[in-house]
Amino acid sequence: MTLKLHNFFRSSSSTRVRVALRLKSVPFDYVPYVLRNGETRRKPFLDLNPAALVPALELEDGRVLTQSLAIIEWLDETHPAPPLLPADAYGRARVRALAQTIACEIHPLNNLRVLQHLGQTFGADEAAQARWFEHWVTTSFDAIETSLARDPETGAFCHGDTPGLADICLYAQAWNNRRFSIDTSRWPVIDGIFRRLDAIAAFRDAAPDRQPDAA
Repeated sequence: MTLKLHNFFRSSSSTRVRVALRLKSVPFDYVPYVLRNGETRRKPFLDLNPAALVPALELEDGRVLTQSLAIIEWLDETHPAPPLLPADAYGRARVRALAQTIACEIHPLNNLRVLQHLGQTFGADEAAQARWFEHWVTTSFDAIETSLARDPETGAFCHGDTPGLADICLYAQAWNNRRFSIDTSRWPVIDGIFRRLDAIAAFRDAAPDRQPDAA
C-alpha cells in the first residue's frame, strides 16, 4: 500500500506536500477533492480530517497526518534524503522562519474559506477579495524580499544553493498569487528563486497546472 495524498490541485498547502513527496521520490496515490463543492466538509473526508482541510496524508497503516508543514517535517524525518532543513540550528531556524512567514502569515488570511467568509458575511465582491489577498501577500513578500536580499545565507535558493522547506512554501505561494494576477517580478530576488525552482522537475511536476484534476 502506498501513501495517499488527499488534496486539491490549486491548494497551496497541497502543492507544498506534492513538492516534498516528489523531492523525496516517495510514491503516492493522488486523491483529489473539489473544495468549492464542499467535498471536504462531509464524509468520508471528515473521518480523515475533522477540520475539513486539505492536504491529508494517509499512511500505509491507515493513520493520517494533517497540516502541510507537519507532513513535510514527517517526510524529512522518515525519508532523510535529500534534507529539506539545514544541518545547523541557526539555518533550521532561518528556514523555518521564512517558511512560516508564508504558511502562517499569508496563507491563513487568504485561503478559500476566509475569502468565502468575506463575501458571505461582509459582502466583499471578487474585486474586494482580490485586494484583500494582494494586501497580505505584499505585506509578507516585501519583508521576505528584504530579508533574502540582505542575508548572506541566501544563495540560488532561499538558503544556500539547495532547495528546501522555505523554497517549497515560496514556490506554492507564487503559484497561488497567479490566481489574483500578482506579478512576482516586483520582488526580484523572490522571482529569481521561483524561476530556478520552476526549472526543477520535482517542483514543476507538483505545480497546480500539472495535476490530474486541474481545471
